[in-house]
Amino acid sequence: ENARRDGDKILFSPSDVATLESNIKTVNYHTRLSPVPGVEVTFFNAGHILGSSWIEVRLSGAYTQSGSEKILIFSGDLGNQHIPILPETESILRADLVVCESTYGNRDHENVKERGRKLADVIARVIGRGGTLIIPAFSIERTQELLYEIDMLIDSSAMPDIPIYLDSPLAIKATAIYKKFKAELKFDRDIGASPDRDFFSFPRLHISRSSEDSKAINANQKPKIIIAGSGMMTGGRVLHHLKRYLSDEKSGVLIIGYQAEGTLGRKIFDGVSPIHIHQEPITVRAEICAIGAFSAHADRNKMARWLLATTGEIKDVFLVHGDIQVKREFKVYLEEKISAAVHIPQANNAFDI
Repeated sequence: ENARRDGDKILFSPSDVATLESNIKTVNYHTRLSPVPGVEVTFFNAGHILGSSWIEVRLSGAYTQSGSEKILIFSGDLGNQHIPILPETESILRADLVVCESTYGNRDHENVKERGRKLADVIARVIGRGGTLIIPAFSIERTQELLYEIDMLIDSSAMPDIPIYLDSPLAIKATAIYKKFKAELKFDRDIGASPDRDFFSFPRLHISRSSEDSKAINANQKPKIIIAGSGMMTGGRVLHHLKRYLSDEKSGVLIIGYQAEGTLGRKIFDGVSPIHIHQEPITVRAEICAIGAFSAHADRNKMARWLLATTGEIKDVFLVHGDIQVKREFKVYLEEKISAAVHIPQANNAFDI
């Protein structure tokens, strides 16, 4: 689609996807597998999204300079603290080297327990002045947490009686998967006590599966909430809603996820105006606000505590997956919290173990 519309290079074909899918094998948490002799891999719950893992790799002495076994950890994306629908991130038992993400390495998130109140405040403010609240949300995890939080606000009569539109086909499919695997979730309240006995849906929620459903949303001129992807506002149906409401001073955009450098979401978050959507200049008059406690990524405090193994001390930590300035600040922060040597690797760097 991007190639047709924007001339982007096509990176892979449907046959590549089929080849990939034919090679996928699944494995449970805490089950060791050996992809090659002398290497053992184990997955642990990262608490980031449903099924997310950090990975322990045990290398036999045949692969190390010292000739003794080494344990390497790859963090992947680590989950935030006290996420209401997921188990906590499992602790590192022992490790020699950790490759660690650093997405939020320069900040501490707001208390997750405060996010319901802050969400209610934003909704009351925007809806109270007759506006529409747009919430760009990642389809996996962020949308489900948001729906869960709204469901709780409705149960406690803390929400105005307005329509809420979920306008993301991928998020709709992902939510169905969360419901299917609800045994893997961990809730902070009794879902069975909810009047509708459901945790991701409620009577005011309208599901917009087709493009026609999406277009019909704007026919409703009354106050409403629109949840749509993509989370960084780089594509998807949210762009059409932003074009409609960003210039409306009564409306608002609530940012609940990380906005990478260079994305439209980052520009809006940073206060840039006008911005361009589909080559059209848009003056930003809507209220732009953010709630950091909805982040699915761990903050610096959580990552620093995770890097304190329960047995022994980690010797080396390599920071990846973050803006360069954030990694630099996180390195300084970690050096005050842990005894490991902290590295910021660059492209083509090589390290011996």
